[in-house]
Amino acid sequence: MAKARRRNGGRISGAARQGSQQQKNKLMKNGLGAAAVVAVVALIVFAVASSSSSSGEGARAPDFDFQLYQGANDVGFPEGSLSSLHGQPIILNFWAGLCPPCRAEMPQFQAFYNEFQDQIMLLGIDIGPFTGLGSHDDADALLRELGVSYPAGWTDDSSVPRKYGVTGMPTTVFIKSDGEIFRKSVGAIDANFLARATQDLLAAEAVEGS
Repeated sequence: MAKARRRNGGRISGAARQGSQQQKNKLMKNGLGAAAVVAVVALIVFAVASSSSSSGEGARAPDFDFQLYQGANDVGFPEGSLSSLHGQPIILNFWAGLCPPCRAEMPQFQAFYNEFQDQIMLLGIDIGPFTGLGSHDDADALLRELGVSYPAGWTDDSSVPRKYGVTGMPTTVFIKSDGEIFRKSVGAIDANFLARATQDLLAAEAVEGS
């Protein structure tokens, strides 16, 4: 596995650390706001290999190795595999450094992470090199610019977009703690959708665990 790219010092902007309930309520009320307009008109769709092997709801989330842009001290765990995170619900977000809708939704994910990181795992995976939407350097620069502190990395496995049926950017996959795909969304999502989908996922987990 290639040596991970890490951000020196792990410094995160003060704005990125704000996870107040007031901020969350504002996001829930306004959604993406102006960014939603950008996301709607700038949804990037690209062709992938045959989707016959892509994973949909109810299927097991394909495993893959990933590396992190942040260090283990910043996010609490080292790079590894998706299966190593099983045992907790996961929100898997596929993004890229030069993807406008990805940029638009990242503040929503950051606010969500600030509030709910103890309840659900949020993992962003950069697939820009596979989609023509930027290099690893572009992705790292975007993380720095937006002050993203939730776990974000990349995979060297070019089959991952096909296996997950990624036909547009960004794509977000909600995964149950047992590794089963619960829901998948293509395109930028706003705070309202993120909250509803997460509540549905946690509710499903509670029912299965009762």
